[in-house]
Amino acid sequence: MVTKEPRMSPVHPGEILREEVLPALKLSVSEAARQLGVSRQTLHRIMAGTHSITPEMAVRIGKFCGNGPGLWLRIQQRHDLWHVEQRLRDEIDKIPTHAASVHR
Repeated sequence: MVTKEPRMSPVHPGEILREEVLPALKLSVSEAARQLGVSRQTLHRIMAGTHSITPEMAVRIGKFCGNGPGLWLRIQQRHDLWHVEQRLRDEIDKIPTHAASVHR
């Protein structure tokens, strides 16, 4: 059973780029895309939240921002996971939970 109460969706990493990163750097989408080595369309779609950050894009953005790819992938993963949990909530509630020990 999914026990978490619905809350606001975690921020999409594109929103962080749009609202914080590019304004702080005083860069246009076109210039940021050029520096990242991607098309303006690709960056625009990420910033609009219609496309996810891929591992390749996370490497590019992590270098661009100086904070590494892991942060950007974790932000995307939190966003994606929350949406999947919301979409599958009723279906997941029907799956029994078994106490299992997982060893790696």
